[in-house]
Amino acid sequence: MKAPAMVIGLGSPDRGDDAVGAAVAERVRGVVGDGVEVLTREDPTALVHAWHGRHVVVLVDSMISGGVAAGTVTVRRAGTHDAPLPTYAFAAAGRGGSHAFGVAGAVELSRTLGTLPEHVAIVGIESTTFEHGPMSPKVEASIDDAVAAVCAELASAGIATKGSSTKGYEAGTCA
Repeated sequence: MKAPAMVIGLGSPDRGDDAVGAAVAERVRGVVGDGVEVLTREDPTALVHAWHGRHVVVLVDSMISGGVAAGTVTVRRAGTHDAPLPTYAFAAAGRGGSHAFGVAGAVELSRTLGTLPEHVAIVGIESTTFEHGPMSPKVEASIDDAVAAVCAELASAGIATKGSSTKGYEAGTCA
C-alpha cells in the first residue's frame, strides 16, 4: 500500500544550488512518519511516474525566478485544479538531453496523461548557480526554512509529521 503523501527532492547533488532539493528531502525524512514517502530524483522526467497515484505531493526544487534574494523560499500550487506554472521559474536547465525538460513541463505532461496528483505544492528555493561545486552559502542557509515550508504543506493537507517547526509558514504546526 502506498503512503498517502510523498515528498520529492529534485536536483543534482553535485551542481551547486541544484543540490538543495535533495538536501531538504533528506532532512524531511527525519521528521515525517510512515504516512509520507520521501525520495530524491535528479531528472524532472521521473516526476511523471513517481507521483502517479498520490493525493498529496510536496516537491522541493531550486529555482531562478529573478527579483528575490538567493535562499528565498516560496511555495506554489501545481495540482490538478491549479493554473500552469510559470515556465520562467521552473523551466529546463538548458543543458540538453533530459535536462531540457523542466518541472513546468513535467507538471503539464502529467496533467495531460492524468498522472498529476490533486494536491501538488512546490517548495522553490531561489538559487544562483548550477555549476559543478557546492551550494552557495545563502541557499544552504535556507534549508531549515524549506523544511519548515514542507512540514507546513503536509500539515495543511492533514498529514501529521513527527516534529519540526513550521517557522511561521501558514499551515499551523506539525504534530
